[in-house]
Amino acid sequence: MDPHVGPVTLTISGTSAALLARIAGDDDPGAVFMRALGLLDLALKAKREGKILGFYDAERGEISEVAF
Repeated sequence: MDPHVGPVTLTISGTSAALLARIAGDDDPGAVFMRALGLLDLALKAKREGKILGFYDAERGEISEVAF
């Protein structure tokens, strides 16, 4: 990614905006959006490689695959 690219304006639906605001809480919504895109990028890379990206629940010994 080019670090010299400046901010851009992105139009999202009202539902997406409400979800982003709820998840962000006191954090910067842009940072939350960037983390979400990073997670999606990891999931897509894993899928291309025939792997999965998931969350491990140590208490139950279960893995929940990231779905998209």
